[in-house]
Amino acid sequence: MDQSHEILRLVKQAQSLVITSHKSPDGDSIGSSLALFHLFHKWNKSVKVVHPDPAPAFLHWIKGQEAIIDFETKEEEAKTALESADLIFCLDYNEPSRVGEAMVAVLTETKAVKVMIDHHLHPADFCQAVISDTSASSTCELIYKWIKAIARLSDLDENSCTAIYLGIMTDTGSFRFPSVSAFTHEAIGDLIRRGVKHFLIHEAVYDTNTVDRIKLRGFALSEKLVCLNDLHVAYAALSEEELNRFHYQKGDTEGLVNQILGIQGIKMAVLFMEKGGNVKISFRSKGDYFVNELAKMHFNGGGHAYASGGISDESLEKTVEKFVTFVKDFIPEV
Repeated sequence: MDQSHEILRLVKQAQSLVITSHKSPDGDSIGSSLALFHLFHKWNKSVKVVHPDPAPAFLHWIKGQEAIIDFETKEEEAKTALESADLIFCLDYNEPSRVGEAMVAVLTETKAVKVMIDHHLHPADFCQAVISDTSASSTCELIYKWIKAIARLSDLDENSCTAIYLGIMTDTGSFRFPSVSAFTHEAIGDLIRRGVKHFLIHEAVYDTNTVDRIKLRGFALSEKLVCLNDLHVAYAALSEEELNRFHYQKGDTEGLVNQILGIQGIKMAVLFMEKGGNVKISFRSKGDYFVNELAKMHFNGGGHAYASGGISDESLEKTVEKFVTFVKDFIPEV
């Protein structure tokens, strides 16, 4: 956290702040963005949040979400905010391309000073101040650690604490991943003491399923699940037609790949989703199965050792074939 006080200095002198995060928002990107949004408002700073695309419906409940300007539907407003900023926070992403093709040019061309707070591997050199810790459970944990390092925890209110809790909870699979540390639990305990209603956050994220969402997940697990038991690998592949059949909405498959990983004896789980001419791939693993290299080498992706993403411009069938062909190289026993 060496640059903690330098980042505080940059915030204090900035006239116009913008908080950005990666494409396809999740709990950690939304949580970290809104935690700083509420904190900076409390510090009487002019601050806006610009994200590449809208958040899924299961995250719409959190206070401040309605203030997020998404580049996909409000391009001119988002451009104006980015171009007029003198300080831009880059949260939960390690390189500019993670904000997507539409937004990356505007982000990289702006003259604003940039601050990265992130926990992904191999951070690119595009920010003037950086807090990067790949051992952290989440970017929200790093946000909390930064606020603690500058001795401003007393400035956290229920809204910012709720946002931080959301990010840590979702990025750790409800505190079950190896990235969870004693510090993670200490931070969570402090957030609860400061007024976070943790049970309501769990309910808001996990207990708001639609009938279509439940049916889609049931279909994926009962009809599309393939187990390669000799490899301890399981996957499901959903075509665009199948997603449409169940009236797919963004976020409907959130956590599905973790359910697959929960099958007894499975060490690697993969979910393939065909959408808009591409195949989006989610990798999860445990033990000595490290999926980030597989995602990086063969599927234009990357991420954490146990949680990564990728994309393919080939057909769903060819993408799955390619995966089955290459997966053996990444399994220690094979």
